Amino acid sequence: MAKVVKIAIAGEGGQGVQSIAEILAEAANEEGKNALYIPNFGVEQRGGVSIAFVQVSDGEIGAPKFQKADILIPVSPRAVDRTKMYAGKDTVYIYDNSLIQEGEVKDNIIGLQYFDVTPPCPTADHPNADLPQDLIAGEPKTCSFTKPGPGVDPANLPEVKKVVAIPANDIAKNELHPRVFNIIILGAVIAATEVLPMDSIKKALETKLGDKFKQNPELRDMNFKALERGYQLIKSAM
Repeated sequence: MAKVVKIAIAGEGGQGVQSIAEILAEAANEEGKNALYIPNFGVEQRGGVSIAFVQVSDGEIGAPKFQKADILIPVSPRAVDRTKMYAGKDTVYIYDNSLIQEGEVKDNIIGLQYFDVTPPCPTADHPNADLPQDLIAGEPKTCSFTKPGPGVDPANLPEVKKVVAIPANDIAKNELHPRVFNIIILGAVIAATEVLPMDSIKKALETKLGDKFKQNPELRDMNFKALERGYQLIKSAM
């Protein structure tokens, strides 16, 4: 029976974990594999945790959900707490050890972060004073739901097969751009699982973001750099 690779990715609203799952499923289907993606949305606009469950296999996939993940990636401190139930003795656990924490989202800006205008940042102490934002041409005008903080306490991590810490948020912010944070995580998933070739992920990115890439070729270069950076982070650590 073909092995089913079970992946769970969790983070704050705005961190793009559902986009990662969609790209994985798209790439798997294009490779002739079976893929099942189930989103689990918290109340992200109020700062809740969003979880993406993905299963990929060369054979049949049984149950639509799973109890323990082969690869578990929480990308915020709150996501660490929210996903402990999916960690088991055979789980490879990848977390972001950047010094961040989730932001408290104020009621007065609920829903504004997805308007097609430059909105107030939902995690700013004084949201209306947080403009203008550092944006990529053609990208949604929004900002992260995380802010500087103490980060994840390693003592709070569950007991698993292997733990790998990567500074994905710091790399996105300081080397590339905050908007490609989730693509770094996507590269990490591919490196940890080897369930799909990198070329298929790049094709899936082209499918999802092709129009934006045509408008601004720098976006393609930045996304592909982020993908490779995430991949190498895991390969060097494992």
